[in-house]
Amino acid sequence: MKDNGATKGGSLKREYHESYARYFVKYIQAMKAEGIIIDALTIQNEPLHPGNNPSLLMLADQQRDFIKDALGPAFKAAGIKTKIVLYDHNLDRPDYPVSILNDPEAKKYIDGSAFHLYAGNVSAMSQVYNAHPDKNLYFTEQWTGSTGNFNGDLKWHIKNVVIGTMKNWSRVALEWNLASDPAYQPHTPGGCTQCKGALTINGNQVNRNVGYYIIAHASKFVPDGSRRILSTELDGLSNVAFITPQERKCCWYLTSRIRKRRFLSVLMANRRPVL
Repeated sequence: MKDNGATKGGSLKREYHESYARYFVKYIQAMKAEGIIIDALTIQNEPLHPGNNPSLLMLADQQRDFIKDALGPAFKAAGIKTKIVLYDHNLDRPDYPVSILNDPEAKKYIDGSAFHLYAGNVSAMSQVYNAHPDKNLYFTEQWTGSTGNFNGDLKWHIKNVVIGTMKNWSRVALEWNLASDPAYQPHTPGGCTQCKGALTINGNQVNRNVGYYIIAHASKFVPDGSRRILSTELDGLSNVAFITPQERKCCWYLTSRIRKRRFLSVLMANRRPVL
């Protein structure tokens, strides 16, 4: 269905839009038959990066037309309730999702937009929100690698992936990937050879890595169903505040300066968010 006839690179031929849409419908129906409900999907991982294997170069106008002419109508005809989430790539191109959402025929089928942070700034999520506040935002991927430093990775990911995305309207914060063996397998030919799983599985031995603790630190205090509330950004003290389903206030802080430690300990002792 691609113009280069290969798994890597190339673009979807227009005459195969309906076929690709039917593929998604059949996939969702087959999973449902096995008792697995697909809540949401993105059309293509990193559509502006044709160097992955597999990959598909899908420019904004191509994704827009595929959604409004093929995928959206196919889902509607089949009664599919799975959410359509567009983009799923870096935050240096907020114009990509905005341009698609600016098309009313495409927008009516779209739940929201998904992002990675290998390029750009996390504040770009707010640009997309401000342009289309009726659509959801999701942060769907950030990796930790074999050459990374535990302390540095933990700090950067908490500040950007957890605190940063939540302060910029994201509904989720996801780390990639879930698990690998000590050789960072399995992966496709040409795939990532250094991507560290949250868990390393070696036979019956399981080791927890930095990705595990990035998510564990936040999820321990911010359960499913929590709502973000306003918090004031302070110099050297990144933070995000939530109300949990039990209507309890909780706050997540990250400080990089020793002089802030006393202030941080006072805030945590009072158990109050910075509002």
